[in-house]
Amino acid sequence: MLFILQEEKMHILFYNETLWLLSMLINFLLILLAYRLWGKTGLFIFIPISTILANVQVIKQVDLFGFHGTMGDILYCGIFLVSDILSENYGKKMARNTIYIGFFSLISTTVIMLLSLKIHPNSYDTSQSSLEFIFGFLPRITVASLTAFLISQTYDVWAYQFWREKFPEFKHIWIRNNFSTLASQFIDGIIFTVIAFYGVFEVSYMIKIFITSYILKTIVSIFDTPFVYAAALLKTKNKVKEI
Repeated sequence: MLFILQEEKMHILFYNETLWLLSMLINFLLILLAYRLWGKTGLFIFIPISTILANVQVIKQVDLFGFHGTMGDILYCGIFLVSDILSENYGKKMARNTIYIGFFSLISTTVIMLLSLKIHPNSYDTSQSSLEFIFGFLPRITVASLTAFLISQTYDVWAYQFWREKFPEFKHIWIRNNFSTLASQFIDGIIFTVIAFYGVFEVSYMIKIFITSYILKTIVSIFDTPFVYAAALLKTKNKVKEI
C-alpha cells in the first residue's frame, strides 16, 4: 500500500511538472511567433494576456518540484521576456511600454469585472459564485501586482541596459538577460507575496510560496534565454515583420 501511494505521488509530481514545462515552452514559442509575425506589436499583445491571466492563475495552489506554490509564474515571467526582447532590440524607451500597458491592463480588468459582478444574475445563472471567487479576490491581487510590477519592471528595464553597457556583445545576452531578470523577480516576489497573501495565509506558508515561486521563476528565466537570442537573430536577419 505504501509503495502504491508513493508511486501515485510520483505520478502526480511528474504529471504536473511535465505540463508545467510544456506550458513554459508553448508560452515562449507563442511570444516568439507573435514577434516574428507582428514585430514589437506582437510583443505588446502578450503584455495584457500575461498580466491578466497570471493574476487569475495565481489563485490556484499547486505542487511543483516537491514544493507548494501557485500558478501564474510562467505567464508572469513572459512579461520579463517581452521586456528584455524590447530592451535588446529597441532600447529602454520602448521597453518601458511594458510597464504602462501592464498597468493599464490590470486596472481596466479589475474595474470592468468588479462592475460586472455587481449586476444581479438571473435565476438561470450558474457562474456568479465562481466569478466572485476568482475576481472578488482580484482587487487585492491587483494592488499587489501593480506595486510589484511597477517596481520590478522599472528595475528590470534599467538593469538590462546597465548590464548591456558592461557586456554589449551578442554572446553576452545571457548575462544581461539573467542578471536583470533574476534580481527584478526577487524584488517582485517579496513585494507581491507580502501584499497579496499577508493575513490570508500563515507567514510560514507565505515564505514557502515565495521560495517556490522564485525557484520556478529562476528556472523559467534560464530557459527563456535562448528565446532572447532567437529574437535578436530574427531582428538582425530582418525576419521580423513590423506592422
